[in-house]
Amino acid sequence: MEELVESILDYIRADYTDYAIMINGEWGSGKTYFWNHKIRNKIESMTLNGKKYTTIYMSLYGISNLEEISKKIFIETTQLMDKNLKKFMTANGQSNIPEYAKTGLDMANFFGVTQNGDKIDYADFFSTDDKVLCFDDLERANVDVIDILGYINNFVEHDHIKTIIICNEKELSTKLKSSNLEMKTFIATYLLDKEGNLMQKTDKPMVERIRDTIEYVFDKANDYERIKEKLIGETFEYAPEFNYIISGLLMRYEKYPDLIRFLRENTNLIISTFNKSGTRNLRILKHALNDFKKIFDMVNKAYPNTNHRVMQTMLIFTIAVSFEIKAGKITKDKFININSNEEYKAILVSSRVFMDNRQFYIKEFDNNYYYNFKAEYRFFKFIEIYVRTRIFDMKAFKNDMEVIINTIDTDKLPGYKRLLTEEYWKIADDQFDKVIEEVINDVKNGKIKPIEIVKLFAYFSYFINRKLINYDMKTIKSIFLNGLNLACLDAKYCDNVEEELDTISVDDVGSEMTEIVTYFEGINEKLKEKMYKEKAEDIFKNIPMKMEVFYDKFAKECTKFPIFKYYEGFQMFQRISCASNEDIVTIKEMLADRAKKYTKQLKSEVENMEKLKQLIDNYIEGKENTIRIVMLQEFSTELGNILHIYNPEKEYNTSANV
Repeated sequence: MEELVESILDYIRADYTDYAIMINGEWGSGKTYFWNHKIRNKIESMTLNGKKYTTIYMSLYGISNLEEISKKIFIETTQLMDKNLKKFMTANGQSNIPEYAKTGLDMANFFGVTQNGDKIDYADFFSTDDKVLCFDDLERANVDVIDILGYINNFVEHDHIKTIIICNEKELSTKLKSSNLEMKTFIATYLLDKEGNLMQKTDKPMVERIRDTIEYVFDKANDYERIKEKLIGETFEYAPEFNYIISGLLMRYEKYPDLIRFLRENTNLIISTFNKSGTRNLRILKHALNDFKKIFDMVNKAYPNTNHRVMQTMLIFTIAVSFEIKAGKITKDKFININSNEEYKAILVSSRVFMDNRQFYIKEFDNNYYYNFKAEYRFFKFIEIYVRTRIFDMKAFKNDMEVIINTIDTDKLPGYKRLLTEEYWKIADDQFDKVIEEVINDVKNGKIKPIEIVKLFAYFSYFINRKLINYDMKTIKSIFLNGLNLACLDAKYCDNVEEELDTISVDDVGSEMTEIVTYFEGINEKLKEKMYKEKAEDIFKNIPMKMEVFYDKFAKECTKFPIFKYYEGFQMFQRISCASNEDIVTIKEMLADRAKKYTKQLKSEVENMEKLKQLIDNYIEGKENTIRIVMLQEFSTELGNILHIYNPEKEYNTSANV
């Protein structure tokens, strides 16, 4: 991003320019934010040839004629020359004049009301070498884009004013092609009829012939490219730093201490949900966060002890539903007939168990936004209504919250879950010591999942640093390390460690946390090895008796996955040697095909593949040729080819005649 800023500033610093520059990016991606927070201030702080630069920003959104652009420029320049106005703005920390105020000032000038009685300084008025024009929302103007660019070209080519154009060229292209489409279609149809081509039989569909004629006769896109080539010297693709911008969006909630603390603790959750939306529209995210403020305030006012995990899920759901509805991905009625969390979960069950395609969208929504985020309560009717209709339905709100309270009773939760799912300061002082002792006993006895033990250690480290518990760090660390050893005996591999650790809502965790995380990662790798060995056993046990099951599972789970790394070569040999000749050929072809396509992902299979090849070679050595022996010879040959793909530097016996 800094490289982009510097490139734009280099354009401003250049002594002589007869071209404009363009910043191109998608709607809502933060282009205007980028101008206001990264570019404008830096330009206005520059001094070149003894002059300070002045920026003049204009949104072309809704502009219906070129005169309106001239009026906007005039208002901006004359106001900036007014001394009293500039003094007022400086004293009040104003960097921009509100549009409402501009209208009043413009009318005051029209009726002869002056701001300070001074005459216009024509030297300032005619000065162009210290001005920078910025035209935003080019694609949203109601004037022909070609005319606007021609108008801007006057400033650039004749006056050499530094000019920046901000737009979304993708939408601009669509607009150029779709403007006056009915009229264009009528004329294209008329021309085809006059040429005798309308009813002529041809392989090309009628719709395509009309479209080609429209493009030939009304090729605005080419006109745009021609004037752009003349006017625009450089086009910069704006690829926003979303993390930076999202952090900036959160700053607007600084005056709400509880809300900003919650949002900052869950910044990674916000960014993750934003990324899962598949859009780059920060404007929708901004609206979603505003909606969540209302939701957060209402929940904390009416139900102050709401579970922390529930609040996190509300945040995800608010952002997710906002994107699904406002980005135009779905029609608003997708959620209308779902009235509760229970109905939502029932739909998920029906879509997964009965393969109900009518509910496919809900399944995809859940898989996308709640992937690796476990929450019992994932649908909030009052939030869905609020986002969809802009009405905060108090009845739906109370219904949802009463169900949540009755199903998620924190007093009945195990102590460790209370620490992990609600803010620790909400635990009453007279309950805190009991919760701590309960957690320590569960850790000692290995009753908690390894990843949760790691997260709990962060809290205990924080408590020790804050002198909230009477334990020293050495003792606690020993208890937690031993607890990890016990817990791993019955635990499963955790595949989303980073996301799990991001849910920790305390910062001052001490240096010992790194040691605990490293120790856990070693345990988790062993659990991963164990999991994959079990998966390999589950898949390969189907050879030779249940080959259809084997083929199905192998195709779904092992195409890119090095399953042979986790299955012992001798067992594999026994199973393959018992398979039918047809199955031996099929397995050989499957292995060869996947090795060519996914070499990098499968290279770790080499060691067990080598063992399998050697066992087959030993088995067929000296045996009289039969169809089975020949099939096994060819299988060994193909294994040699596969091994050579994995390891080109090593020679393998690939002869079929062993």
